[in-house]
Amino acid sequence: MASRIPDASVDLVITDPPFGIEFQAKKANYNRKGSRVLEGYNEVKGIDYLDFTRAWLGEVRRVLKPEGSLYIFSGWNYLKDLLIALDELDFTLVNHLVWKYQFGLVTKRKYVTSHYHILFAGIDEKKRRFFPYARFEKDAQHPDGGSAHYKDKEDVWNIHREYWTGDVKTPTKLPAEIIRKILAYSSQPGDLVLDPFLGSGQVAVVSNMEGRRYLGFEVVPEYFDFAQKRLSEGQYRIRSDK
Repeated sequence: MASRIPDASVDLVITDPPFGIEFQAKKANYNRKGSRVLEGYNEVKGIDYLDFTRAWLGEVRRVLKPEGSLYIFSGWNYLKDLLIALDELDFTLVNHLVWKYQFGLVTKRKYVTSHYHILFAGIDEKKRRFFPYARFEKDAQHPDGGSAHYKDKEDVWNIHREYWTGDVKTPTKLPAEIIRKILAYSSQPGDLVLDPFLGSGQVAVVSNMEGRRYLGFEVVPEYFDFAQKRLSEGQYRIRSDK
């Protein structure tokens, strides 16, 4: 980012950084076959996580427009490091969202973790853009009663993870619906969306589908090639031959 992106040039950042928890990327869990999961997941050591977070968030602070927004996905393990870095870098934390998904790993000595944190932040609260009726008209009614746009903007999001049965995949990916939701509320067509940890290219692919420009970085060659293939061929999912 330091050498390739000008200051204050990005409209929206959506990213899911490394976990810092010695994640077993090829482990046969979540109903997937290891042969279909791309190699190369690059982890960050826990002892280095705060400095790592300060470094990449510092660059995001530089490239993000004053009217732009930042969404960071995080587990609970190093959530404190993200919050510390956001505060040190003078970001404004707008919302602490919770994404509730449909499953977690079975546990015997603790409660099942079946949610993810989403930190929604900005730089200048007077300039930050937000489009409150981007997904539902002001007077639209929810099927269960009440305001549709109110229910959609509550800070707990129930959105299912995606099963890519029989397809090539990276170890982790965000569902398209959650990216579409963020794009709708915090960007407009033609805006530039950045993902500093591109992975499978999910943010870039969905941004492209929604008429946004995209930019991202990925250090694992296999993941980068996979993202490029999806984008160049216009395919959301790619079938596996294994």
